[in-house]
Amino acid sequence: MNIENYISQLVISAKAASRVIAAANTTLKNTALSYIADDILSATALLKAENDKDIAAAQKAGLSDAIIDRLRLTDSRIKGMADGVRQIVNLPDPIGQLLWGTVRPNGLQIQKVRVPIGVVVIIYESRPNVTADAAALCLKAGNAVILRGGKESIHSNIAIYKILASALERAGLDKHCIQLVEVVDREAIDYLLKADQYVDVVIPRGGESLIRAVVEKSTIPVIKHYKGVCHTYVDEFANLRIAEDICFNAKVQRPATCNAMETMLVHEKIATSFLPAIAKRLQNAQVEIRGCYKTCNILPHTKYATDDDFYTEYLDLVLNVKILNSLDEAIAHITKYGSNHSDAIVTDNIHHALRFTKEVDSAAVYVNASTRFTDGYEFGMGAEIGISTDKLHARGPMGLEELTSYKFVVLGNGQLRK
Repeated sequence: MNIENYISQLVISAKAASRVIAAANTTLKNTALSYIADDILSATALLKAENDKDIAAAQKAGLSDAIIDRLRLTDSRIKGMADGVRQIVNLPDPIGQLLWGTVRPNGLQIQKVRVPIGVVVIIYESRPNVTADAAALCLKAGNAVILRGGKESIHSNIAIYKILASALERAGLDKHCIQLVEVVDREAIDYLLKADQYVDVVIPRGGESLIRAVVEKSTIPVIKHYKGVCHTYVDEFANLRIAEDICFNAKVQRPATCNAMETMLVHEKIATSFLPAIAKRLQNAQVEIRGCYKTCNILPHTKYATDDDFYTEYLDLVLNVKILNSLDEAIAHITKYGSNHSDAIVTDNIHHALRFTKEVDSAAVYVNASTRFTDGYEFGMGAEIGISTDKLHARGPMGLEELTSYKFVVLGNGQLRK
């Protein structure tokens, strides 16, 4: 296969299809999405069989348990994919929404109207559910999308893509509205990132090395989804029972996700009462704890955390712990080591809570809740493209509205500029 020609055909087809899907009405888009949701559920056995091939290859390659967990499709995760698509069906169609309007003194009517972005390329790793989530969101937002998943999930991705393409055709839409790069050669990404004549935006979703490589090579605008070095600060005024449950959930519920807690910050006034209890729960869950000197004194068998550790997104059952003497120190630590993703405070002090939400510059800030909620589905957006750590053009979970742009529609009756 000539990969350059293959990618050229994909982007040219996507550009043509983008005009079709941009003009599609809500009923037509929702019909296709409903077919997708139904067909995903109907194909549960097939999807699990294809996913088993990816799991076996990942185990043979020695990938970590956390990465394999991201890769695995279970009955509940397949149902979650279908449910996410159905939730998108029930969301308002953003295309055509009037964002702003005015009538000028000369009679010109000016309207700011929401429109699709056009052609979106999404490059992602591991989790095959992204294939369905991203495709469904782009479809509802009127965009054509080219999906490029990781080689570790290629069998799963192809199986899901065939469902998507079939549903588009059944609904009477151009199947090229959704396309999957079915070659695993990295050269394909290089050609995609230079196709600025046809592609409007690139969204990389994965490890930091992938995202940096995309940013460096792309001639197309990139919406970055950098690493999630997420913090939970247990304040001196925290309810320790609630704090313990929140911290355990944030680290253990799914450690391989970008919204999992990587560092737990603890106020020194409650450290001796809080740390032994939470450490016992974490260690029973096979979490390796790395702590500052004060933490190591309270938890003698804890490994010392280096400065580099505090910058690290583990995506695994490893947790940094640091004891601090003030909210100011906690905010300063997050500012230095964080990735502007998701950070939380556990406190019953409203003034501390408000300061934290105001001064911590992250896409999502929490008071008395787990960072694991930073997710399009949990935020009521249906599925999500990912979690943007940019401030332009989107920030946080990217749902339908974040996959749109706008245009100005100006209505006149012969006005001329003087």
